[in-house]
Amino acid sequence: MEKTQKLNMINMKVSIVTPNYNGEKFLKKFFESLNNDSQLIGEVIIVDNGSEDNSKEYIKNNTFNFPIILIENTQNLGFSPAVNQGIKKAQYEYIFSLNNDTEIKKGSIKALVDLISSDDKIFSTQAKMLQYNNKELIDDVGDEYNLLAWTKKTGENHKSDEYNEVCEIFSACAGAAMYKKTLLEELGMFDDNFFAYMEDVDLAMRSRIHGYHNLLCPDAIVYHIGSATSGSRYNEFKVKLAARNNVWVVYKNLPIPLKIINFIFLFLGFTIKYLFFRKKGFGSTYIEGIKEGLSTRSEKIDKVEFTFKNIKNYFKIEYRLIINTVKFLKK
Repeated sequence: MEKTQKLNMINMKVSIVTPNYNGEKFLKKFFESLNNDSQLIGEVIIVDNGSEDNSKEYIKNNTFNFPIILIENTQNLGFSPAVNQGIKKAQYEYIFSLNNDTEIKKGSIKALVDLISSDDKIFSTQAKMLQYNNKELIDDVGDEYNLLAWTKKTGENHKSDEYNEVCEIFSACAGAAMYKKTLLEELGMFDDNFFAYMEDVDLAMRSRIHGYHNLLCPDAIVYHIGSATSGSRYNEFKVKLAARNNVWVVYKNLPIPLKIINFIFLFLGFTIKYLFFRKKGFGSTYIEGIKEGLSTRSEKIDKVEFTFKNIKNYFKIEYRLIINTVKFLKK
């Protein structure tokens, strides 16, 4: 009996993958919080994207309650390539993609593992991300995508206790989400070309095309500072990348019939976003991102191959996009 339990514990261990770029100020509390669930952590893989602070020295000069693997890049490769480096290096089946500007509550890793291991058709489980400076309010409990090609953080600024049940979400936010390595290898990992932003929605779209589910795990709690690397909610870097990547998400994942059916909504969505960012002073930046997305889509992005065996899943995706649009318009 003891041998079986020990074997199960080994099988349930997790590889935590965390990109880091000049995040030294977050690392002490980040690692301290991981100590709460150290018995479930097989390894913590920190992928440093050319930090110019003392992040690497901090990691090298301290001891932790779990194995640390430090991957040192000479430049900032972006979120997607960094996480992919960690996934490829990971020794365990369960991959916990976790931002460095987070603290995790005790028992959260076990909750994520218990849920994701309960069904072969679960692709990812999302932790309940709460605002670091107001722990009663939600930061993100999963991302929703709609016909307008808009992504919305579910539950943002709502009370934490409004989301206490396991439920299906369109996409897990890769800032605090658990995945199965075998499925990541099967479906393709995060798209390196995205660099950052929308890469998790793209990945979730692919999982849904193949009939997998993404779930919120409300018993897993992560406190998130947010915008720790990019610096603010809206800036030229984020606006341009997000605009470009949004074009790529549509191009890559929607087959031609759905592009045609949804064209008017997509046109409206991108137009309204342009007007919004123009008002914020980023109109030209947003247009630059759109142009880059359109001009480079066939060169950089591999489209998801359409197969008739997945046609039922495309109908389910379209239905979800419609529901998410109606929900948005009602607010």
